[in-house]
Amino acid sequence: MRTKIIATLGPASNNYETMKAMVAHGVRIFRLNFSHADAAYFAPTVKRIRELENEFGFPLTALGDLCGPKTRIGEIKGSPVQIEKGNFVSLALPDLAGTVGDNLFIPLDFPELLKGLTVDMPVSLSDGMLRFKVTRIIKPDQAYEMEAQNAGLLTSNKGIAFPGKHHPIPALTEKDKKDLHEGLDIGLDAVAISFVQTRKDIEDTRAEIARHGVWVPIVAKIERQNAVDDIEGILAVADAAMIARGDLGLECPMARVPIIQKRLIRACRHAQKAAIVATQMLLSMVKNPVPTRAEATDVANAMLDGADCVMLSEETAVGSYPVEAVRFIEETATDAEAYFLERVQGPYAPKKEEHNPVKYLSYAACLLADNMEAKAIACHSTSGATARLLSSRRPGNPIYALTPDTRVQRALNFFWNVNPRPTDESLPEHIDRLETWAAKNPDLEAGDTVIMTSGEKVPGCQEISTNQVKIYYKTSCSGYED
Repeated sequence: MRTKIIATLGPASNNYETMKAMVAHGVRIFRLNFSHADAAYFAPTVKRIRELENEFGFPLTALGDLCGPKTRIGEIKGSPVQIEKGNFVSLALPDLAGTVGDNLFIPLDFPELLKGLTVDMPVSLSDGMLRFKVTRIIKPDQAYEMEAQNAGLLTSNKGIAFPGKHHPIPALTEKDKKDLHEGLDIGLDAVAISFVQTRKDIEDTRAEIARHGVWVPIVAKIERQNAVDDIEGILAVADAAMIARGDLGLECPMARVPIIQKRLIRACRHAQKAAIVATQMLLSMVKNPVPTRAEATDVANAMLDGADCVMLSEETAVGSYPVEAVRFIEETATDAEAYFLERVQGPYAPKKEEHNPVKYLSYAACLLADNMEAKAIACHSTSGATARLLSSRRPGNPIYALTPDTRVQRALNFFWNVNPRPTDESLPEHIDRLETWAAKNPDLEAGDTVIMTSGEKVPGCQEISTNQVKIYYKTSCSGYED
């Protein structure tokens, strides 16, 4: 399959046999949720991923998902409390309890979040199940009266959200920095940053990773309206975007989320960055062996939108049927990807918005592969950039990306239809590495055609970039000719 599956590990799946079965059905990335554990807990998990990688013979990716500044209210007197539509409550700093009237008091020990609230501003509680509207400013930046817009149960320590409001809180908390460095020490291949608002959140994370002396790709989790508004800036510095529809649905009107998903996937493709669709893909499979028809349609639509990856959370972390959930996505991809290619076959061309020879060379390679019915497209991609460009064109032919850097190999697991492979560094020329790989590849038979892209040295240039396309024919003597 071309679409990649990300599986969240938890009590139901964090063992070798279950992980092995999930890899066999398409999982290429394992998500380690640092909201529930630390690096020491995940160290044996990363070792298992490396063992599976060796057993299967292709790269697997360990993705550390950092907790981020998820904000919660404090203790509610008499919790749980039934809230009725039209009830008034007071939201304020904890030390103002008893001074803001007789309404139910909701403490919030985050002064930054209370700054700048205005009348009619929406507020969501209990993970969006309760919605309020600010009706009166009791004490500017410290205390507010709110009216309930619907009925529901309110309990202590629940999450709170302010849809559309910019929060002066960085996405990377002190806990996240600790988890990040310890996670890099145990061998994380990528990190996901929660509650990103602007490109600065990604730049701060990039600087923190650089201080560790390594490079890993950064996944920006798009959970806030601010991030949707600044998606181009975020994609300019991030390596992938996760469309986290749960929290995004608290920030934006629920009816807009499907269109936001489509727009974000399109933005990722134009930027040659990976798009991940997440949250409740197959939620009913936490307890049931088969999904609902609506869930099946949701998974297929994510693939038809052009998503690089789909992600499972509770389904594989705590569900009763983790392998079955992965297998269902694999089965869905069979028809969904075929229809996707049927629908878009041909229009690989990028828009002529920039002078970028490598982008148009990648376009030419896809056209050649389609016209010649090539068995595959193969590129030598030291940084992964050419592989991403080829993937963004969405060719039906499988893409093989040869790179000597294991971190780049695992980073490319996020991208649609890309099969990362190591390369023979003893050969100095990139095209020789590609041809040697093809000659030895048992999946390529005599007479098969492969479209290859590589870089050759140009006099006067220090760096090697992709600058040639080659048509390769495999011969019966296990050698090659062109």
